[in-house]
Parts: sequence; structure tokens; C-alpha cells
Amino acid sequence: MLHQQPQILLNTSLELRGYVGFANLPNQVHRKSVKKGFEFTLMVVGESGLGKSTLINSLFLTDLYPERYIPGADLFFKNLLWPKIERTVQIEASTVEIEERGVKLRLTVVDTPGYGDAINSQDCFKTIIQYIDNQFERYLHDESGLNRRHIVDNRVHCCFYFISPFGHGLKPLDVAFMKAIHSKVNIVPVIAKADTLTLKERDRLKRRILDEIAEHGIKIYQLPDADSDEDEEFKEQTRVLKASVPFAVIGSNQLIEVKGKKIRGRLYPWGVVEVENPEHNDFLKLRTMLVTHMQDLQEVTQDLHYENFRSERLKKAGRSTDEEVLDKDQILLQKELEVKTKQQSCFLICHHFLPGCPGEGLWWE
Repeated sequence: MLHQQPQILLNTSLELRGYVGFANLPNQVHRKSVKKGFEFTLMVVGESGLGKSTLINSLFLTDLYPERYIPGADLFFKNLLWPKIERTVQIEASTVEIEERGVKLRLTVVDTPGYGDAINSQDCFKTIIQYIDNQFERYLHDESGLNRRHIVDNRVHCCFYFISPFGHGLKPLDVAFMKAIHSKVNIVPVIAKADTLTLKERDRLKRRILDEIAEHGIKIYQLPDADSDEDEEFKEQTRVLKASVPFAVIGSNQLIEVKGKKIRGRLYPWGVVEVENPEHNDFLKLRTMLVTHMQDLQEVTQDLHYENFRSERLKKAGRSTDEEVLDKDQILLQKELEVKTKQQSCFLICHHFLPGCPGEGLWWE
């Protein structure tokens, strides 16, 4: 009697759920980018006392400077003159990991304490320019190395330049600094402590700053135009952000209770200035610009500023190679000239002592 073996049926068909096609490529890029995380470096530059640290803490709802010591008024007035003579510009980079809805952001804020505080501030921004160039040089070195999979991008993607609200526009130091770095980093001008200005004064100062920027040929970061296929809400948002430059902002880390709600703001005898109220200042617009155009800031840094630096470095390397070749050719020509001079001297000696010498290069060989 033959035993019939049971038949095992193998289901070789793979059931794929959902749509399969090239339209899923953006989803793959999205998953890979979220898993890898994002990197962004923000530089803040401005005179002391303009609220740079407070604004950064308000933007990202974190304390980037927990160990910073703020001297009291007695020490400030006691040491008012001497520190301003010897004050030098320093570079302080603070890195914090921010996670929101599963998306990780490695944020590096580069502060420049001491900028514009000295009596003679003529060369105070050379340290800042050197730091920006050093980050470009470091990225170029890592990019040219063998292991390029885990390159840490510390290049400065954006620079918030804080302008004092107490003047009548840009100071000579403001013009000189922005002209020195506008080809290296994306500049976003910011009017600090906007609560010291009325609405008319704020609009007048904005127009004055834009006119002076155009007059001196300073290139600030230009927000890209919205595409034609974008929705009307995004187009209107882009138009409002462009019209708000330079951003007049205030910052505060204090929570104040107003009408039963706790808000961040500043309390004055005549009322409350709300940080996140678009009718009071441009804080929300500045944060919206930074978040919605963070990728564009990185692309402009990569495609424009870094490529300019890279091309200049390659040109210098090419010129140095050409100079080395020219130096070698000059050395060879000099050696040939020395050999010919020695041969002529020997020929003259030969004819002087041996009148019957047949010619050059016979008797001494």
C-alpha cells in the first residue's frame, strides 16, 4: 500500500499593502531624513544688552545659557570703563538636541560676546570671520577625506544681526560687518527691543535700514518666492514675511497671567507686551521664517557660500601648483646657464694655455 505524502503548498505571492510606485520615493526620503535627523547652526551677532540670549531662548523654548553669569548694576557701573577698553570678541557655541513629533534637530547657536563693546571696534569682527572660514575649511577637509558618511555640518547657515533701536539707522560698524560677511553667510537683520519704539517709529526705522542696506550694496537673505502651485495661504504668508524684513522683535522668558491665560511677555505700568502677539512685534514672523525656510537656508549655504569658498580654495591651490612648476623651471634654466658658463670658461682656458686645442670638451673629458 502506497502512502500518499501530503502536499505542502507554498504561497510564493507576496502581498504588498498600499500603493507601490515612484510616487512613494518622497516617503522613503522622508523616513531616511527623520531617522538621520537634521543639523542647523545659527549665529547671533550684536552689541551687548540687546537681548540676543533672551530671544534665542524664547525662539526654541529652551535655556541655552544655564551657566551664564549676569553681573549686577553695582558691578556694571563700578567697572564701566576699563572692561570696554580691554574687551575682546569671543566665540561661544552651544549645542542642544531638540525633538518635536519624532523629528530630531541638532541646533548649534554661536554667540559672539564682546562684539562692539570696545572703544575701538574697528577689527572686532575678524574673529567672527575667521570662525566662519574655519568651519568651511573643516567641512572641505572632511568632504575630501576617505570617510564621508558621517560628516558633522558645523557651517553657519544663518546669522541674526541685531540692530540697536536707539539709533537712527545703521551704525558704521553695522555696515562694515555686514559687508564683510554677506558673501559668507545668510544675514537676517533684526531690530532688537522693539517695545521701546512706537509703531510709527518702528516703520520709519525699518524703511531707513532697508534704504541704507541697498545704498551700501549689502546682500541680506532674500526669501524665495512661492511657487505657482502653492496654496494661497502659503503665498500670503511668504508675502507677509518679506514685507516684515527687518524683523522688529522682543524676547521674554517670563510667564505673565493675562485674562486667565499665562503668556510670555513683559509687564509695564501701562500694560503688557506679548511676545507672541503679531500686533506687538514680529517674533512669530521671525520664528515662522526660520522654521519654514530652514532647508532653504541650508541649501543657499551649500550651493552659494560654500561653493564660493571652495572655488577660491581650489584656485589658490592651482596657483600654488603653477608657482611650484615655474620655480622648478627657473631652477633648471639657472642650472643650464651655470653649465654653459662653466663650459665657456673651460674653453677659454684651453685656448689660452693650449693654442692648438681642437675645440671644446676634448682634453678634459
